[in-house]
Formats: sequence, structure tokens, C-alpha cells
Amino acid sequence: MRALLVSLLGTAAVLAGLPVAPAASSAAPGSTARDSLAVRGSASGVLLTLTSAPGLADDLTSVTLTATGVDGLGLANAPVTIERVGSGSWVRAADVVTDAAGVTTFALPVARTPDDNRLRATYAGDATHPAAVSAEHALTLVPRESRLRLRGPRRVVDEQTATLRVEWTTARGAPVAGPVQLQRRLVARPGERMTPAQRRAQPWRTVQQVETAADGSASVEVRPRATFRWRAVVGDQSWLSGTRSRVLTLRNLPPGVPVRLPRAAPRPRISLPPQPRATGPGVHAVVREIPDGVWRQMVGRSWRPGCPVGRAGLRLVQLNYYDFDGYRRRGELVVNAGITGQVVSAFTEWHERRMPIRSMYRVDRFGWSPRLRGADDYASMAAGNTSAFNCRQVVGNPRVRSPHSWGRSVDINPWENPYRSRAGIVPNTWWASRSHARVAWRSPSHPVVALMRRHGFRWTYGRQDNHHFDAAGATGRLAAVLAGDRCGGVCT
Repeated sequence: MRALLVSLLGTAAVLAGLPVAPAASSAAPGSTARDSLAVRGSASGVLLTLTSAPGLADDLTSVTLTATGVDGLGLANAPVTIERVGSGSWVRAADVVTDAAGVTTFALPVARTPDDNRLRATYAGDATHPAAVSAEHALTLVPRESRLRLRGPRRVVDEQTATLRVEWTTARGAPVAGPVQLQRRLVARPGERMTPAQRRAQPWRTVQQVETAADGSASVEVRPRATFRWRAVVGDQSWLSGTRSRVLTLRNLPPGVPVRLPRAAPRPRISLPPQPRATGPGVHAVVREIPDGVWRQMVGRSWRPGCPVGRAGLRLVQLNYYDFDGYRRRGELVVNAGITGQVVSAFTEWHERRMPIRSMYRVDRFGWSPRLRGADDYASMAAGNTSAFNCRQVVGNPRVRSPHSWGRSVDINPWENPYRSRAGIVPNTWWASRSHARVAWRSPSHPVVALMRRHGFRWTYGRQDNHHFDAAGATGRLAAVLAGDRCGGVCT
């Protein structure tokens, strides 16, 4: 009677379409109809059960198969095929044989992708036992601990590149290929100072995603224009825990030599924001007619009706220079169209020799001065700002028009090079009797005075007006002098 029951069950399995020899089935991994038939058939036939221990990706984990016959007893010496998902289909993973109790234990590697950790067992059946397929079983994937390293230089000269290298491995040192986020946080911009609280408040920003290769590494070229803290970050993976590297501080160094002033030297009374970073190689001078937007800002400040030179006779000169911190900035001057060649050649040599300039804003930035009837040169001097055209009266002598009204005069680093006016020394008295090898000149032999002279600029008033230079033939200055020294000796 038992033999007949077994035979009928086997026949039913065949009629139900269950595989007799499922060595390498091509059924889609997501199909469940066949598995459910097998499970239902196993309820009155052979029952296959898979269990496993959790395992780390790439490690072997222990898998146990239990086969139970129709009588509820272990199915001894039963050959069973173990299949797992690979590349989207079921493939043979192992062939095992149960022991006398219907149990066998074997090892399988844990895949990094959860879908590839799906298993099933198939039994082809025999003369007394029907074919069977187990329910699908998933290996429990335990994420590995990962390691990220970010290597690179600690310093980079501004406008140059630095190579950062990312290394991604498991805790055991196995390389990992995949996407890594490169993040940075601002520490300080050139010419600016940040408190510790301000630095901590800066957010981490992802600036680039890099892909590590099969060896777990990737290199990237960066060109930071400020001092940043850098780190590499990866999120949690199915098989690997997320992590981030240690922080690498990459300091941005100036290409020029910062100015070292005496400790007792006063700083300008007016602070200006750093000008835009330099563009292009060298001085990269650009001479243009006065744009509409610039002219609107000049009118009513540095120019007004009745000035000796109009818009057509003026030019906007934009050029690069080295600031007191040694970084390259982009400044601009408004000058007479007739001296643009001299201005460009002079400041080209300034740039080539990396001679420092505090700032180079147009003087109209400082607004209208009722005392000067022009842009506020008092404020420009108090900021240490280098400027040129300004249709105004002489500082300290409002009855006389300044030679800057013709656009043929340039004031350079006025804070360190004061002017002895009728009303007193401006913008400060500390520097009046002091010099500096790079930024404060008190002699015709000083490198700055010699440089300007080579390009046709006169240090007209010497130590009376240290910061003032006139292009040869400066009409406004000569007219004032020939008229009987109405400036009181100095026309700044």
C-alpha cells in the first residue's frame, strides 16, 4: 500500500510539471509558481529546508540542508542540487548528499549583492520519493566595515593644482571599487580671517564624485583658491558600511611674498573687501572705453559737468596685481586715454616684480565729498587704495583743481605714503617719517620711484606727497605750477 502511495505521489509531481533533474534551470529567479507547487507537493512528499548562518560579504558561511521523506523521517543519502541566483538566473552552486539523518552542512560564499544571495535546493526524486524544490532562502548579508583614506599635500600655491588620492578598502584591506564623494569645508579665503566659530559654522559641500578603480584607488586634480579642509565620504552599501576619511587640510599659499610691516604700524582706518581673484596670466591688462554701468557710477562722484576731460577722453584699465598678502587680485583704474600705454607698461613691471598694492578700486566707490567736490579721496587714502582719475579739488586746498582731474596722475599705496597737505598730514602721521623697502618710499632711488620713472611717471612732489605720480606732461599739474604755485607747493 505504501509503495502504491509513493508511486501515485511521484506521478502527480510529474503531471504537475515539477522538474525531475533540475541541474541548471533557466527559470526566472522571481518566479514563484514552480516553487509553491514544490512546497505544496512536499507537504505530502519530500520536504527540503535550507538554513544558514549570517555572513560577511566575500566570506564563506555555513548552510544546512534538511531533507524529510514522506514518512516524516530524514531522507538518507539523497543527492540534492543547490542553486543560487547569478546574473539574473538560477545556476548550480553545489551538489550535496544528505547523511543518514537526512541532513548535510556545506559552505557557500556570501555575495555582495543581496539578490545574488538567494538559494534553493532541488531533489530529482527516486523510485520511492517524489521530486521536490525547497522554498527560496536568502543568505543573511552582514555589511563589512570599510576604510577610506585621503592622501595629498598639505600646501598648494594659489592657482596651481594639487593631486588628492582616495583609497577605499575593506577593514581587511581588500580593495573596493565604486563612487566616493569628495567634500570640502572652507577654512579661510586669502586676505580674510575667520574665527574658530566661523570656521566650524562652514558647511561640508560635495564638490566632486570620483570612482575608485579595481585597486580601490582614484586620483583627482584640484585647484583650490582658498584654504579648505577635505574629506572623502561613502554611504552605507548593501555589503559595506558607510564611512569617511580623516580630514586633510590643504592650505592655499600665496604666489607672492606677503608684506611684513612693523608691529607698531597702524592699519588703514577703512577696511575694504578683497578684490576679485586675478584672471589670466601675468598682468592681463584690458583697456576699454568707459562702459555705461561704470559711467553711471562715476557721474556725480568722480566726474561732473565742467570737468576738464569727458567720457570720451577716459579709459577703464583692468589689470592683475599682487596684494599685501601675496595673492593676485584684479583691480581697475580710470585714466586719461593718452597715458594708457604708460599705465599698462608700469603696472606690467609691478606685476612681474611682484610688488605689492593694497587695493585698486575706482575712487567713485567712496562716494561724493562736498569738501573736495569730487569722489572722496580722504576715504580712499584712509583705505590705502590706489587710484587715478578723480575730478576734484586739491586735498587741503579746495580753491585749486587737482591734477587727478585730467586723469594723468596716479596715487599708489597712500596709507604707507602720506601727503603733507596745508591742513596737515593725511591719511596718517605714523608713516610720514618712516620708509619700507617694498611699500613706503622716501627717496628717488627707491625701487618704486625708479620703476615709475622708467615708464614716464614723475615723483613730482617727493616727500611732500609720497604717493603721487604724474605722467610726463600732466596738463593739470603744469598749469597749476605755472600759475604761481597756487597749490601751496603740492597739487595732489
